[in-house]
Amino acid sequence: MAGVTTVLIKKEDDGIRLNRWFLREYPALSLGRLQKLLRTKQIKVDGKRAEANTRLTAGQELRLPPLDREKAAPKERSLSKEDFSFAQSLVIYKDANILVLNKPSGLAVQGGSGISRHLDGMLDALMFELSERPRLVHRIDKDTSGVLVLARNRNYAEILTKAFREHQMGKKYALLCYHCPPKTQDIIRAPLEKMGERMRVSEQGKKAETAYRVIDSLGEKFALVEAEPLTGRTHQIRAHFEYIGCPLVGDTKYDGNEHSKASGLSRKLHLHAFEIDLSAVSSKKTVVKAPLPDYFIEDATALGLNMKEFA
Repeated sequence: MAGVTTVLIKKEDDGIRLNRWFLREYPALSLGRLQKLLRTKQIKVDGKRAEANTRLTAGQELRLPPLDREKAAPKERSLSKEDFSFAQSLVIYKDANILVLNKPSGLAVQGGSGISRHLDGMLDALMFELSERPRLVHRIDKDTSGVLVLARNRNYAEILTKAFREHQMGKKYALLCYHCPPKTQDIIRAPLEKMGERMRVSEQGKKAETAYRVIDSLGEKFALVEAEPLTGRTHQIRAHFEYIGCPLVGDTKYDGNEHSKASGLSRKLHLHAFEIDLSAVSSKKTVVKAPLPDYFIEDATALGLNMKEFA
């Protein structure tokens, strides 16, 4: 086929999923068109049919049909001094294999439509004494703040990816919600399926479970809650708390935004990943905590809620 090209996968792209590689290199290529190209075998890895979630390995050959119109414009990979310092200021834990960041609300983990500033574009600032860029091994929503774990080498990228997939590392969230959950401690068991940009509870959905504990409440109006997702569905905590009638403060997708307008509280999402237990992938007990953002603390304090659990 005229215009067919072959791309050699670089060392820094080792382990990246095929769909993420296309998202970065061909941002105008829609997911539907990518799936069609894969289905019709117009895209191949080392001469074999590939799937969107195929993980690429350095040195592999990627066969591509003509995609000039969808390709990203050439650009230099450089960071401003401000973003370099900003990225390093997010680090709350570092060892030979792992970095943990305290990601602020509003910062996307990866690029996409309309997103030019994102954490993935700042990873050069986080190499420190190594020559290798750290690797993303999981994601949290753009509007969610808190712990984000990075692997500092390929070996730990595989270890951490497996640990997240198998839920070996306990991850706890602090949230501020409207109304008080029906029980002080419980597990929300409600399957979720994707509908447009939202997740909804549905019998046809995938298993989803969220454990929670009410830390403090202001009558039936507000509650400060600790939550731990026992499964890893998109928007799981947000969808589950809307389902039980307790939408999160500042949640624009799950019914919390209109409440925020009336309450006078910050319009930012009050969902913060404050703790992760890395003991399963470390040689010793390792629990990392991320301080809550100022707006969260200020709003909870103004409501008279006890914040000692998250200090």
